[in-house]
Amino acid sequence: MKHFLAGALALVMALPLAAAELGDDGLHKQPWMRDTFKDLREDLEEANAEGKRLVLFFEQRGCIYCSKMHEEVFSDATVSDFIAENYFVVQLNLHGDIEVTDFDGEVLSEKDMARKWRVLFTPNIVFLPEEVPEDQNALEASVAVMPGAFGKGTTLDMFTWVAEKRYLLDGDEDFQRYHARRIQERSNGSTD
Repeated sequence: MKHFLAGALALVMALPLAAAELGDDGLHKQPWMRDTFKDLREDLEEANAEGKRLVLFFEQRGCIYCSKMHEEVFSDATVSDFIAENYFVVQLNLHGDIEVTDFDGEVLSEKDMARKWRVLFTPNIVFLPEEVPEDQNALEASVAVMPGAFGKGTTLDMFTWVAEKRYLLDGDEDFQRYHARRIQERSNGSTD
């Protein structure tokens, strides 16, 4: 019995968090995603008031790579907890009709905003600074864009790199060098 309980406990501890539910729009939902009016200036103010970074997630119904991210990456407590603690996440639908107000004041549907920002693939994660000049749109203001699905290590490293504002540091450690260093530091033989 003792071995059975130990084995059962080990199995439960090894399981990922529950998979994200699908919303009525067909997009995966995470508890740390915010339901906002999609006025990016207001979202930025709220993120700053909470001491978090604003990040935009473009996804689409039926996106196998979005599913992969939600099922294999965001289900990991380390990744999910880091995002929840450090980011104010606004989800956008690549083909959606909900109005979005850009930082430059232009109001477009989600799908037209995606065209304006040249978003072609999903998932597409856009990281924003704490301040955006009024004459810039979200793409122009972004400090980093994560175009596509990546594994846990790469995803966590990107979110960490942005949270630590490493994009501002002078020197030779761009994201790729930072990520390579982090892989070595993890020393688990995994490239991700």
